[in-house]
Amino acid sequence: MTAPLVRPTPDDPRLSQTVEGIDQTGAAVETVVVTERAITLFLNAREIVTVMTIGDHPELLAVGYLLNQNMLQADDDITAVDYDDDIATVVVRTRRQTDYEEKLKKKVQTSGCAQGTVFGDLMEKFDTIVLSRSARLKTSWLYALTKAINTEPSLYLKAGAIHGCVLAREDKILVYMEDVGRHNAVDKIAGYMFLNKIAPDDTIFYTTGRLTSEMVIKTVKMGIPILVSRSGFTAWGVDLARKAGLTLIGRARGKRFVALAGYERIVFDADPTVGADEDRRYRRKGKAETDE
Repeated sequence: MTAPLVRPTPDDPRLSQTVEGIDQTGAAVETVVVTERAITLFLNAREIVTVMTIGDHPELLAVGYLLNQNMLQADDDITAVDYDDDIATVVVRTRRQTDYEEKLKKKVQTSGCAQGTVFGDLMEKFDTIVLSRSARLKTSWLYALTKAINTEPSLYLKAGAIHGCVLAREDKILVYMEDVGRHNAVDKIAGYMFLNKIAPDDTIFYTTGRLTSEMVIKTVKMGIPILVSRSGFTAWGVDLARKAGLTLIGRARGKRFVALAGYERIVFDADPTVGADEDRRYRRKGKAETDE
């Protein structure tokens, strides 16, 4: 399989550290834990938000966050993205004046949830978004893709306590991002797609997180027609997926999955009873799996 354009870097010493503790018997142990950093995002001269993140790809995180908060538009001309590691800030500069003041006002006026502006703005034009009808998802691609994701070296396999998101085409991983918050991982992929001009029409989005309304909204906003997760669904997420014509697949583990929207894009070209199922070594374990 072709190597991803961007993949996790679990051996980066900035992303995890070893901590001493004790186990259930009182014996001394060492364990690897994920790091967190506070990074502040600016749009031109205005401070927008401070996010907690593992700290990789801060430029992509900043651009993707602003896109998914509707503070940047698809036709905006970004003149520079400047990251200063010493003061942990990213400044995104645009050629035309942005309307962040109104966006920030709306954010406060909604529920105070970090995703308030995304939901409010997208629902105003939800019926106008048209996802590709010609996109297809072969079950053979899905099986190969989930296997590749589960076996790709990652910070999750090294330390846990982290979410992963993947942009794929057919059975090939294009971009694989991880972060302590699943929306950070989504935003980094959105930023990569924008800066590298990746057309979404024939792509697949995979997440380890739950298929909530927020995940559906962000996927639709990015123009991606197929959303897959190894985790479960919320009812509102399903309703929005059906309304938008998004193919929504959850509980995708090994050769098992459940589709609750957009079935017409699925091509059943592989026998799910033939071949090995997901290797237990790569399964996300316990309650954390269902709570992602």
